[in-house]
Amino acid sequence: MRKIQTQGVHHITMIGADRQTSVDFWEGVMGMPLVFEQPNLDVPEENHLYFDPGDGRLITVFTNENRRPDPTRNPEGIGNLHHLAFMVSRATYTQVGKRLDERGIDHTGPIDRGFMDSIYFRDPLGQLLECACYKFEPPVGATHTEVLIEAHKIRVSRGDHHIADEHLADAIELLVERYQQTLSPERTAKDPYREKPPVWD
Repeated sequence: MRKIQTQGVHHITMIGADRQTSVDFWEGVMGMPLVFEQPNLDVPEENHLYFDPGDGRLITVFTNENRRPDPTRNPEGIGNLHHLAFMVSRATYTQVGKRLDERGIDHTGPIDRGFMDSIYFRDPLGQLLECACYKFEPPVGATHTEVLIEAHKIRVSRGDHHIADEHLADAIELLVERYQQTLSPERTAKDPYREKPPVWD
């Protein structure tokens, strides 16, 4: 028995209402360019819109001009999608709440997740969405998930409740030592200050 090995998310498809609602939200609010459009090959009376969320992957939406937007909260039972999270830069993250406020869109405000910051809101069809911003950048040669794996191991070994900045910083240091070579015989922390310099003159 062998596994089916995934290599990333290819696309996520949502059930939309009419075409314009999807274009106005995904491109006009979220900034995702509409890159492709054709009929839904499984349901000829539907349209199929393709948006680029920023990494060259795809968010796609089935639309039908006979469907009207319904903002009723989507069900959150077992087997249902809870939310979709989209990565944003720190500069954008600090503006999300303000830009949602300008449109009268309710949101949670900033939420600290330990290893990232989040803000949640709903699309016009009731789906919960998240804009997320990592608190760290992985070292060259590593990924965000590698930092999280190592930070998790460090957190668990110390008996801490959740990942915090200290775990992330220590994980990054560990990964730098793993991926980046040095000519030094050993790489332990040092204190080269025989006399402490003033912070400023």
